[in-house]
Amino acid sequence: MAKKIEHVLIPEHEKVSEEEKREILKKYDVSENEMPVILAKDPAISHLNAKPGDLIRIRRKSPTGGESIFYRVVKLE
Repeated sequence: MAKKIEHVLIPEHEKVSEEEKREILKKYDVSENEMPVILAKDPAISHLNAKPGDLIRIRRKSPTGGESIFYRVVKLE
């Protein structure tokens, strides 16, 4: 397993469970194909052992905007 990258400019990335993934897709009324993409080879998720189709939650912190949560689906290319 790759080591997690710790840097102030790289937000926290975490893999979402399959059950939570279904809930998120339903909440936003989107399909997996309509979600933004993150590549499986992205160094920010190498420690997660993410596979194509996995959903990644990204938590970005801002001193002025608080915390924002974004989701990306893992794709090979």
